Amino acid sequence: MPVPTSPTYITLRNGDQVKVNDHVYCSPTWSIRDGTPYSIARIMEFLPAQGTPTFDSVGKRNEPFTRVRLAWYYRPGDVSDRPVADSRLLLAAIYSEVCDLNQLRAKCHVIHRDKISDLAGWKKRPDRFYFTRLFDPWIRKEFEVIQATSVRNIPDHIREVLTGRYEYVVAEKEIVPDLTDELRLCATCEKWCPPPETVQCDRCKNFFHMACVTPPLLAKPSRGYGWTCAPCSRQHEEEVDSHEVRHPTPVAPKPKSNAPAPRGRGRPRKDRVLAEKEENVEIKHFKMWPFRYFGQYTVAEDTLDPEDFIFPRAATRVGPKYQVNCFPVAGSENNLPPEERGTESTIEVLNSVHEMSPEEVAAMETYKSTLTRNEKLKHNIDWLTEAIRRFSAAWQNRRDMATVNMQSPNRLEKWKTEQTRYIDREWSEAEKAAFEDAILNHGAELRPVRDEVGSRTMPEVVRYYGHWKNMKLGEENRRIKAARASGLSMLARPPSRAGSAEEDSSIIAEPTKGNASCGACRTRESDNWWKAPKGLVTNVLCDNCGISWRKYADLNVRPFREETISKHTKGADKREGTPLTGPAAKRARTLSTIQATPPPSVSQQNRCLACYKNGLPGKVLRCRNCSFRAHPGVIGAVVDATSLDQWLCDLCSNEKLQEFSVNYDCLLCPRTRKDPKKKQFHPPADSFLRSCKPTEGQAWVHTLCSVFIPEISYSDATRLRLVEGISTMPPYRWMNKCTLCDQSGGAVVRCSDCPAEYHVSCAWKAGHKFGFEMQPVKASRRDTTTVVDFKDFNGCMVPTVTCKGHPAHRRERFEMCEMNELGETAVQVYCKNYKQAPTANIHGLLRKARRLDQIIQTEDSIDSESTLASSEMHCWSCGTEYSPCFYSFTVKEFMVGDEFGEAWECHNCHMKQIENHQESVNGGNGLNGINGMDGMDGIEPS
Repeated sequence: MPVPTSPTYITLRNGDQVKVNDHVYCSPTWSIRDGTPYSIARIMEFLPAQGTPTFDSVGKRNEPFTRVRLAWYYRPGDVSDRPVADSRLLLAAIYSEVCDLNQLRAKCHVIHRDKISDLAGWKKRPDRFYFTRLFDPWIRKEFEVIQATSVRNIPDHIREVLTGRYEYVVAEKEIVPDLTDELRLCATCEKWCPPPETVQCDRCKNFFHMACVTPPLLAKPSRGYGWTCAPCSRQHEEEVDSHEVRHPTPVAPKPKSNAPAPRGRGRPRKDRVLAEKEENVEIKHFKMWPFRYFGQYTVAEDTLDPEDFIFPRAATRVGPKYQVNCFPVAGSENNLPPEERGTESTIEVLNSVHEMSPEEVAAMETYKSTLTRNEKLKHNIDWLTEAIRRFSAAWQNRRDMATVNMQSPNRLEKWKTEQTRYIDREWSEAEKAAFEDAILNHGAELRPVRDEVGSRTMPEVVRYYGHWKNMKLGEENRRIKAARASGLSMLARPPSRAGSAEEDSSIIAEPTKGNASCGACRTRESDNWWKAPKGLVTNVLCDNCGISWRKYADLNVRPFREETISKHTKGADKREGTPLTGPAAKRARTLSTIQATPPPSVSQQNRCLACYKNGLPGKVLRCRNCSFRAHPGVIGAVVDATSLDQWLCDLCSNEKLQEFSVNYDCLLCPRTRKDPKKKQFHPPADSFLRSCKPTEGQAWVHTLCSVFIPEISYSDATRLRLVEGISTMPPYRWMNKCTLCDQSGGAVVRCSDCPAEYHVSCAWKAGHKFGFEMQPVKASRRDTTTVVDFKDFNGCMVPTVTCKGHPAHRRERFEMCEMNELGETAVQVYCKNYKQAPTANIHGLLRKARRLDQIIQTEDSIDSESTLASSEMHCWSCGTEYSPCFYSFTVKEFMVGDEFGEAWECHNCHMKQIENHQESVNGGNGLNGINGMDGMDGIEPS
């Protein structure tokens, strides 16, 4: 047990002395943190070197200290994309890590907003921060932080424990007014009313337990609805019947706040004694934490338990939403009451050793020693657990212990339909090496470790991490014991207070000629020069900007104006000394007279041409050659983090490597006439249509066209290349005209809300809306339809193009660059699930041949249909197929054997033949045959 001692002070590199519960700046070396600002944390405890016990035999901490446990704070920009103007505002967190002592940079001060009487004066002092909210990194949600003494709506014995242990309470924003209200007692039973179990009458404002009213309430009223108790409801009915009811004008109550009263306008108070008192205020801590969760999903009585979890919770797992009550089927004979949860019939018994006799336990141990000869396996906890479970099952079923064996590595658990392994398969040397490399890069973040190992599931990685950690600790303990046995003292490495050479390299002795000014404020004079983060005009920062960036993550970047000054002649150089009172013609040109345009600011250095949103250089790629910019997820770019500055788009890369055609016209767009005299950089780099992908025939198509035309697929959907399936597109896409450019020749798509059809590139130039809809899928069709999850939605992902004039509809629509929790864009998720060509064991040339076979078979079927259609009725004289009535007759040209063939005549030609026949009869001339017909007697109307 640790014994209480006087506070231990550690001297940092800059001379500051810090102790436990002080706040410090913490950061690794500049090369590791990649230019990010300092992190802010609270010291929880000092620790000795790794492998050395924290406490000695008498409960005193072992020295020297080389490590420190820190409780982190977040900056609002770390957890959200919303810009925050206040650089002194932080977010607390119940999250800690162990770091090296040499990562501590300097001391700072962080306190809650409610403990600051003069916020403006507090923020004007250096190294001062404050917080009002807490961010939980596991459920990624923000909570309000209030003082524990302001919580009054709890019983006295619970409030004493809460305020005696903790300084602050963490709760949801909507729960804070309930917690800070006066003690609420039930008007029926006069006991405390917990907020989740309480309803308030809208008329008398009394509180009631939901179980104390008649009839009991099963749930609270829905939002927007009120509730009245029985006496108030009866009184209201009487008032309505007597026509004396008057509804008073509702007055919205003022929201309660625990912040101190605002000060009057004017200069802030400079009370240094009060400020120092606020800095050194004593904060209560319980088990090294000053706050705990006491919100919507907390049972107040659990606060009395010192081992209760203090972490925030997202929701309760108790209730009908998560536990189902199965009732007997109507008409069945099983009318027994439901089994009670937690009895032997509803749980799985892992062992029954405690019920065995000593002779049976001895027999079990004897048989257990014969199950395997592997000594390492005999001490494996998973193997021992399964062996005891099998012996217990044999004992309960009255079987002989000798029948138990461990040959099968699988077991059938009571509540699972499939067998599972009770012990993981052995890890190969390649898997172990990949695991250790991933641990070195990511630490205890096991999800990226699982991704790098690749061949193991998450439970297997978690279990192996526990075994691996115990193995490393065992090796360290054995090394310490061996050194002690040999008489050597295991002296830990003393803490490095001098700072590494890499950290010293972040201070530049003298800026170079190309970096002669600060990248933020443009000053050319400074005592010290610091390395600047990426994205600034120069690579250095002055002393003020460097410290402001590292401590407060704040840069007041001055807009940069590119100065295009022509070379001055010798005579022009003499004008520099011309006085301002001289003639205007001889006055030197000043910088204000030079026309220039400012580039985007540092926070907006790269703007994606697909979504027109800004991002850091790692989030939005920029082509080194043509300056094309886009999120990597919407163009299928896979770039190493070390080569972001050297990235080239597909067209610029092809200009260098010449792997595909140098004609960059899209095959899915109409052909454009080009003037051979004019040389144009096509497609332009300031449009998203610059992004093109190669096809299987070495040609090019727009990335946008290939994504939003459903028949297109990719041989590699991750990189959106090579494009396949252009030859299998239905003919109507090529035949229909675009309603925007009034041209045919390209493939068209239809608007999702109207019959308009247009080329994809024309729709993009016209400003139409592109996105993806998540359409629900019926349960009967889920086996035949690809269903994906994106954010909080599940269904079939469908690409949509909508005219810009259509109003927004209620269907959920995701933009192309919108990302899910895994960092994948909507384009990536859609193409990965719906656009991947079946490449397994099928060569690309074979896939193309199969598509051509489908086209030939389709053309043959079309020819056969046209042959059948040609055999239908048409006029033998004029050839028309349209007539209200056809008349059949026999002609000699269509003779089959000894019989005349059958032909057809339209109504118009038939009437003309009758008129000609009548004229010839009236004229006295006989008509022996007309057009090869044997007289009119051969004509038979159909």
